[in-house]
Amino acid sequence: MSIHISAKKGEIAKVVLQPGDPLRAKYIAENFLEDAKLVSQTRGILYYTGLYKGKEISVGASGMGFPSIGIYSFELFTEYDVDTIIRIGTCGAYTTDLKVYDLLNVENAASESTYAKFAWGIEEESISHQGNIFNTINETAKEMSLMAKATNIHSSDIFYRKDPAIPAIATKYNCPAVEMEAFGLFANAKHLGKNAATILTVSDIIPTHENISADQREKALKPMIELALEAGIKSL
Repeated sequence: MSIHISAKKGEIAKVVLQPGDPLRAKYIAENFLEDAKLVSQTRGILYYTGLYKGKEISVGASGMGFPSIGIYSFELFTEYDVDTIIRIGTCGAYTTDLKVYDLLNVENAASESTYAKFAWGIEEESISHQGNIFNTINETAKEMSLMAKATNIHSSDIFYRKDPAIPAIATKYNCPAVEMEAFGLFANAKHLGKNAATILTVSDIIPTHENISADQREKALKPMIELALEAGIKSL
């Protein structure tokens, strides 16, 4: 069994929502799920399973970066027979064409990272969402009257960097925003034949330094959380 997740077999649902932050997973479980049960807290990475509109769904943290989401998503897919992972998180916009609170449904994740190459022999710099969940999210967003923009994203290993210019790979693949996990998740799902999507809320506009304040984030992230939950139960 998993060495990083201590849940027993059968305690993780077929669909998992993965925020980066363990406390965000806790918030989702306590505020959106019924009968939520804490099933793993190894290394302080919290996983819960409960019911959303009568259907079983799990939520648990990925941590930050490809090494972390690479471990957790792989073990969920292989040790717990998870079919679908929906990453939910925030991103920084490289352009003022995006606004804070915008919702993005990631179509392709481009990265300079060697994660996919050395883990699975995937040579591509850009990896798409996997399976049907991306389309389900688009359809669900329309039903909920939400605008979820289909977008390419730059998935970066780096949060702080010397050069403030937009990285060349983001320009090459027309990526208007940056985050740190989607590429790793998509690589794992591609290798294993699983379903994976990423929904992001724009939290920072890098050129203008505009951002969503800490006390605004819970309210700001609610549409993304509800969209992921609604799309998630449709895939069951």
